[in-house]
Amino acid sequence: MAPPTASAALPRTASPVSFRERLIATWGVLNVALLLGQALVRLTPLALEPLRGEGLSPALMALYVGWVVFNAYAEGWRGFHLKFAPRVVARAFHLGRHPRPLWLILALPFCMSLFHATRRQRIVSWVLILVLTSVILAVRALPQPWRGIIDGGVVVGLGLGLASVLYYWLRGLAGAPPPVSDLPEP
Repeated sequence: MAPPTASAALPRTASPVSFRERLIATWGVLNVALLLGQALVRLTPLALEPLRGEGLSPALMALYVGWVVFNAYAEGWRGFHLKFAPRVVARAFHLGRHPRPLWLILALPFCMSLFHATRRQRIVSWVLILVLTSVILAVRALPQPWRGIIDGGVVVGLGLGLASVLYYWLRGLAGAPPPVSDLPEP
């Protein structure tokens, strides 16, 4: 028996990614990236507001830094980098391989697993959106510096999330998109 070659040890994708698949996947990823980018642009000034002028007391500054570090790990790394971003990019490349006109129009909710996903993932995605919407409305009512402290952590988490989506998208363009794991059974 012949020894395995070096190429046998490399992981393979299901098939090479065509230009059309890359273009459609880019459309899906762009929709999600614009949503995250819009939130970043809107929240960054509010997050920086408590740091301007007189600044924060040492206790509030410690709270601000601690919240930012916590959100970098919990929201940025665990939520976005390990779960959300690979799923979004995988679904975008799935959309590129299996385009349907309605799915192309609804690329944002498709990539976010709001439809054509397993029942469990659809429930998780919709509940997450409802909870986030409620939290956003509650945080808007808070005065500064509390709103700025919360928004500071959110901005860092969203920034890491956007970077993660772009990271997985670039890997997908190079021919190694993440595997799709939340599609319903045919």
